[in-house]
Amino acid sequence: MANNFAAMITDYLPTELLRPFIKTYKIVESHDEVVNRVLPNTSIAIAFRFKGQTNYITGNAKNSLSTSTITGLRKSVRLINYLKDSSTLVVLFKEIGAIAFFKEPLHELFEESVSLENFVNTRELSMVEEQLAEAQNNTQRVNIIDQFLLTKLYSLKSDKLISTAIQKVNLTNGNIKMKELAQSLYISTDAFEKRFRKIVGTSPKQFSSIVRLQSIISRGQKNQPLTNLALEAGFFDQSHFNKDFKLFSGQTPTDFFKSPFFW
Repeated sequence: MANNFAAMITDYLPTELLRPFIKTYKIVESHDEVVNRVLPNTSIAIAFRFKGQTNYITGNAKNSLSTSTITGLRKSVRLINYLKDSSTLVVLFKEIGAIAFFKEPLHELFEESVSLENFVNTRELSMVEEQLAEAQNNTQRVNIIDQFLLTKLYSLKSDKLISTAIQKVNLTNGNIKMKELAQSLYISTDAFEKRFRKIVGTSPKQFSSIVRLQSIISRGQKNQPLTNLALEAGFFDQSHFNKDFKLFSGQTPTDFFKSPFFW
């Protein structure tokens, strides 16, 4: 399915064995220089750039991204500058999917984007990057990443307690107290938070905050009054909501909904 935001974005499903762990592959292709607004979400992501150049914009500075980059969960918006004729394949993991491939502590990636070389053998990674650059089409590129990730899959087990916690957070649109959530799972708050951070890559409270703001944006696009949505989501202070929303999206609520260029 293709989406015409500031760039051409096409979704591909991973091979069947990887589907319990990966939401989707996104291939982002830009024929002209563009800036995409990437909102925080609940997925750890890997980006493989196979053509052109991409930059990460912070303030007035542009920082070149590595050919292969892994990004942790975030609470703030990211602005990605795709130069003319550039293409990237992005792997979006499910909430508890990345832990099946990486033994490193994923919570240390929170708000960070680092080279995938920190997690993968350099020679092996270089080979994958060369194969992606030489591939004739996107179907071949998807197959290359499928095979690469299959070699990294070391655990088929999933943590049922954390899966249940995520379901509860999603069902409440992130408006749930952590103490109540831990009690409903018959686990102490400290043990729950430690286990959640290890598997998901951030604290349950921060994860819930991301889900809460995602929900507000999703319903706000359907022209529901933002004030009502904020109250329903548990914000009792308008200034607090505006501050959190601007950190999340990079814009005020009013300006954000006038500008559709995000994913």
